[in-house]
Amino acid sequence: MARKIIIDTDPGQDDAVAILLALASPELEVLGITCVAGNVPLALTQLNARKVCELAGRSDLPVFAGCERPIERALVTAEYVHGKTGLDGIALPDPQMPLAPGHAVDFLIETLRTEPAGSVTLCPLGPLTNIAMAFQRAPEIVERVAEIVLMGGAYFEVGNVTPAAEFNIYVDPQAADIVMKSGAQIAMMPLDVTHQALTTRARIEAFRALGTRAGHAVASWTDFYERFDMAKYGSDGAPLHDPCVIAYLLEPGLFSGRHVNVEIETGSELTMGMTVVDWWRVTDRPANAMVMGAVDAEGFYALLTERIARL
Repeated sequence: MARKIIIDTDPGQDDAVAILLALASPELEVLGITCVAGNVPLALTQLNARKVCELAGRSDLPVFAGCERPIERALVTAEYVHGKTGLDGIALPDPQMPLAPGHAVDFLIETLRTEPAGSVTLCPLGPLTNIAMAFQRAPEIVERVAEIVLMGGAYFEVGNVTPAAEFNIYVDPQAADIVMKSGAQIAMMPLDVTHQALTTRARIEAFRALGTRAGHAVASWTDFYERFDMAKYGSDGAPLHDPCVIAYLLEPGLFSGRHVNVEIETGSELTMGMTVVDWWRVTDRPANAMVMGAVDAEGFYALLTERIARL
């Protein structure tokens, strides 16, 4: 039986690759895509999600617009990484599929209430605003979530948007705090893992060599996307952050980590959005997340290339 998931996202080139990976994988049943403001404003994230669905031949999939700003703070976006559209790198046609009626938070609540308890996994790829708002409005749904597998945070790598904070958590630290304290089962893909899954010229050309629209799109997105990280970090490529979430659902053996405590800094402007990960278990705070520490990068890219070839 396919694992039921909801992808909560702010596309973003790496979000787009994650969506394609999920839609190419019969082990997963995507119930819907909920969009949030993050990498770019909501008007673009919901547009980009629909473009990606149509690229994958899934215009039947409901795509919902969600929260257009964080719970308490002003929205911070990342056009400097993803380009002005969020999906710079290849021109995709405007989608013909409409937005699904209703708000993403309502869809999350309704789906978790109606699907069997413990059958739906949430896959947040951006700021956690939609998830936190759903948990605040309907706290009874938390225990019905099978698992939350999210991309966000860091512990040794520390920040990519401030010295202390990773972008997704920094954009809405209050939302991240709500989710981390919810009691839901959480698996976290921090920068420490995603920065081990770097693009290389050979990996990008393998996507292009597929000779498909999806393969060309992924190659074009990664061509554009890697320029920023290569300049910033002096690395040979860029980390594909968000596909790690979907890859973990498909092949968890590619990843290893520790079940530890994670707290979110919400009080200090200096370290706002920092994920304080008790990796060495030096406190007595109870473990609340499975934090990944390593990934088999070759296995990750082999999986990703094989699945994109199916589209």
